[in-house]
Amino acid sequence: MSLLGRSFADGDRLEVAGVAVRLKVNRRARRVSLRLDRTRREIVATAPSPRRLAEAAAFARERAAWIAERLAELPDASPLVPGQLIEVFGRPVRLEAGSGRARWIEPIDGSTPRIAAMGEGEGYARAVILVLKKKALEVFCARTAHYALALGAPMPKVSVADAKSRWGSCKPGPRGTAGVIRYSWRLALAPFEVADYVAAHECAHLLELNHGPRFWAHVRTLVGDERGHRAWLRAEGARLHAFGG
Repeated sequence: MSLLGRSFADGDRLEVAGVAVRLKVNRRARRVSLRLDRTRREIVATAPSPRRLAEAAAFARERAAWIAERLAELPDASPLVPGQLIEVFGRPVRLEAGSGRARWIEPIDGSTPRIAAMGEGEGYARAVILVLKKKALEVFCARTAHYALALGAPMPKVSVADAKSRWGSCKPGPRGTAGVIRYSWRLALAPFEVADYVAAHECAHLLELNHGPRFWAHVRTLVGDERGHRAWLRAEGARLHAFGG
């Protein structure tokens, strides 16, 4: 059935082949198009103007087979269960069943760290993720302090969240005062060097709120060539977002 007679708005969602399709207006676009948002595990149907959103919706319906193929390429959701071995900032960490509050256990003999949590299914996963968020905040506070000092910038307030569209964000403070940096806690699942690059990247924004030559000069002074870290995030980002599903 044609959708051209129906009215749509920017941000509306519809389902095609069992997959969420998000409608988006991009006035710089020249035509209707589809793309896969790997982190949100959804299809984005873009139109150059609001009046062409119905056309974008109809185009998505026509490309149902293509949409199904793209979603099939995504990594499966990765549930969290006791006995599982995961990597946290590049270190192997064993998940185990426990009692009481979920916690990180750092053995004094240097053996594999553990996360102990109680519950089953989604409850267990939520408890493990809470521990991972605390570990991520601990590491990012330390690395942010290190890079802010290296750049001569005031130490910003640091927090972690589960952002789907970016790995970090920075809001500098006015006139050299402390700003705010937020990181995705899922970076705890990346190699330390990759997560550390994101910390350097966001701290560089304390001085340059852009991606111009001076910004990249700051980043490369802090961590060297960033291209390998960016490539890793592009290749593995969907896997990190599937973690805990």
